[in-house]
Amino acid sequence: MDTIEKLIVDFQERPLPVVSPRLTTLPDASSMARVVIGMRRSGKTYLLFQEMQRLIDAGVEKNRLLYVNFEDDRLQPLEPNVLDRTLETFYRLNPTARSKDAYLFFDEIQAVSGWSRFARRVLDTESVRLYVSGSSAKMLSTEVATEFRGRGYAVELLPLSFAESLLYSNVELPTNSPGSRMRSKLEAAFAKYLRVGGFPDVQDLVEAERIQTLQDYVQLVLLRDIIDRHGVKNVNAVRYFALALLQSSSSLTSVNKIANDLKSRGVAVGKDTLYDLLDYFVDAFLLFTIPVFDRSLRVREANPKKAYAIDPGLAYAVSPAGVSNPGARLENAVYLELRRRLRGTRDGAISYYSTAAGTEVDFIVGDAETDQGTQLLQVCADMSKTETREREIRALMDAMKETGLQESTIVTMHDSERITVDGGVINVVPAWAWMLGV
Repeated sequence: MDTIEKLIVDFQERPLPVVSPRLTTLPDASSMARVVIGMRRSGKTYLLFQEMQRLIDAGVEKNRLLYVNFEDDRLQPLEPNVLDRTLETFYRLNPTARSKDAYLFFDEIQAVSGWSRFARRVLDTESVRLYVSGSSAKMLSTEVATEFRGRGYAVELLPLSFAESLLYSNVELPTNSPGSRMRSKLEAAFAKYLRVGGFPDVQDLVEAERIQTLQDYVQLVLLRDIIDRHGVKNVNAVRYFALALLQSSSSLTSVNKIANDLKSRGVAVGKDTLYDLLDYFVDAFLLFTIPVFDRSLRVREANPKKAYAIDPGLAYAVSPAGVSNPGARLENAVYLELRRRLRGTRDGAISYYSTAAGTEVDFIVGDAETDQGTQLLQVCADMSKTETREREIRALMDAMKETGLQESTIVTMHDSERITVDGGVINVVPAWAWMLGV
């Protein structure tokens, strides 16, 4: 029995693992490839298993399901025709699958050169439903957009949201405003979420093990998805730059400053190289960046971007001991939740806003090119100090006047109120309630 046949038989014989439910679902579109993209260890494989279980529960025989992880060490090095051999071996072992719909699940498909051409051909010539996963954003922007030409649907999977972390811990999600005891429980759970984050495999680890595991995740991404994938030689620059960005998550990114810091440490690296690395980090889902909200592309490109880590718990894990910045991690979590909610909108739908007076609003949702904002959000962990409260309200008032929006939101750790201002209303909402939409 060769390796591919053994992998197929092993999958057919073993039961599917029990998975914690994800609120992200895959579209039921038979003629399209479903492409799940996200950082390693975010739960892409288990989302595929969740879909397999749904199919089996709906009456699909398991021998019509094929699952292969193309980063399995037993397949390395990958043969040029590994995809064709895999499919033909599957049909040989399960001939009835060819006359009915077969369900193909290919994990970490970006490891296979030319995968998108194979996928398009199979969709055109075979009776299959195709699911693929990978840890490269270019699977969305390049392969899906160009090769599939409307027959690929990409789903971005982030680590567990706050709501999903509650489900993982067997906490029932509230459907309306909870009582005081439940509110206290949700507040404590959200504070924990900012420390632990949403990577599924670290949810039950003690802190020391969790921090080590999350640090290992970063090193894995840097090695496989940056250094190996792009042939980067300056390993020290990669690691220093990545840690600098993750440790300053939710802040404006100064490539010039980081280049100077590297130079002072004896690491020679040009600014163009750092900009390339920043693109690689975004492609690998290690972090995201957002621009200033402005109609001018030149202004958006010239101004510094804000960077956000893939997960607040990961940002906490790579920060120096003794450094705790819950405000930054709260802002990071709000950005990620906005990103989940805006799935399917145009790229760049989230920006930060700089007012004419020089104040800043953390997030504006809308289309900068048409100068149309639809939502303003400020993030402030604690509004108890008078100067903090006045600063946050003033920034929103300025932004509301300039954008014409009559309502805005401040997400906090605990505060809740409704503030009437000239030209509109500012809703102050505790983070747990905003995250759960209650």
